[in-house]
Amino acid sequence: MAQVMEFKLPDLGEGLTEAEIVRWLVAVGDVVAVDQPVVEVETAKAMVEVPCPYGGVVTARFGEEGTELPVGAPLITVAVGAGAGDAAGAGTVREPEESGSGNVLVGYGTDHSRTARRRRVRPASAAPAPAPAAPAAVAAPAAPAVRPAGPVPVISPLVRKLARDNGIDLRALTGSGPDGLILRADVEAALRPQAAVPAAPAAAPATAAAAPAGAERIPLKGLRGAVADKLSRSRREIPDATCWVDADATELMAARAAMNAAGGPKVSVLALLARICTAALARYPELNSTVDLAANEIVRLPSVHLGFAAQTERGLVVPVVRDAHERSAESLTAEFARLTELARTGKLAPSDLTGGTFTLNNYGVFGVDGSTPIINHPEAAMLGVGRITPKPWVHRGELAVRQVVQLSFTFDHRVCDGGTAGGFLRYVADCVENPAVLLRTL
Repeated sequence: MAQVMEFKLPDLGEGLTEAEIVRWLVAVGDVVAVDQPVVEVETAKAMVEVPCPYGGVVTARFGEEGTELPVGAPLITVAVGAGAGDAAGAGTVREPEESGSGNVLVGYGTDHSRTARRRRVRPASAAPAPAPAAPAAVAAPAAPAVRPAGPVPVISPLVRKLARDNGIDLRALTGSGPDGLILRADVEAALRPQAAVPAAPAAAPATAAAAPAGAERIPLKGLRGAVADKLSRSRREIPDATCWVDADATELMAARAAMNAAGGPKVSVLALLARICTAALARYPELNSTVDLAANEIVRLPSVHLGFAAQTERGLVVPVVRDAHERSAESLTAEFARLTELARTGKLAPSDLTGGTFTLNNYGVFGVDGSTPIINHPEAAMLGVGRITPKPWVHRGELAVRQVVQLSFTFDHRVCDGGTAGGFLRYVADCVENPAVLLRTL
């Protein structure tokens, strides 16, 4: 007899507690193989295909496309074992057991899952399969008891923010997650009775009242919401300052042309700038750090994990090159190309987008010269690079047309003073103008 197994949204890693269903890859009645991707979800960091650890017939799906689900919420049920086709839409739902593949801890299956085929099977019974039931809403208690003093069981900063913005006391809620974990659904359930009471006209938000008729409203969720939250937090917490300098990049471009003409792997301008950044950070380690507010300490980091801004159809993402300080220009070029392609196709893993210690932002690709970069929290600095373009320049005492670039450097004033930031930027500019300077640090 078939067993109906319930597969829940797994922990996708990197502290992510919820995801939005983008596209279902299976339908009710489909046969799925072990570790076959069944749904594509979008987290605050990346698009992820989630594989199911059970093989059998899909009997139910939970959530429509565009729905946000917390980690631990049901995704699908699968009839496993003999008579699976007859069990579609029937049987007792069981919790996952040891028979699963175990490959869904961070949302990835085995390599063969990509080639798994699926086919639609009609249940033997003439009765249609029942519509999938949505997870039961958690009703707010009429007279909630205040939780005793101690840590509140909620780990998602988004849940905390939602509660704080709406005046909800998390201590008064009973969580529906594992071990009483408070989920977003619990806070939203507590808000529903309040939302049912019509608000007085005077209490309406000024922005809503001022919005003209026909104005489009775009939800700040998913990647766009994550970017908004991170940039806002950076502005709130980091006392940043920016300095900039124009540099003559003619010699750098000539050095790149010579390297590429010698044969072998091509080297990108971004890779050369990254190599310069890692050399500068070795001289000014204060800038490869983060601030631990809880301990009131500056934490200097031993490795340079270099983030770089990449614009995609989904929005701005910042993939991270691990141990950039140990890579050659050729290795950096290859890694930039690999991560950029994953970003464009929406296949970056959450781990590809976290753990950065310093960010390089080449906004020159947009045809602009300068910017005041916002630091990628919790990092301490970011180097912005404008377009490299011919401009009049005094070279060896004479006016000449040279390849000029503007470098903008934003830094956390808590980790260093202007002298350190200026020294870093000046060293970067010197390497751009005279790449031979870099040879002294190799």
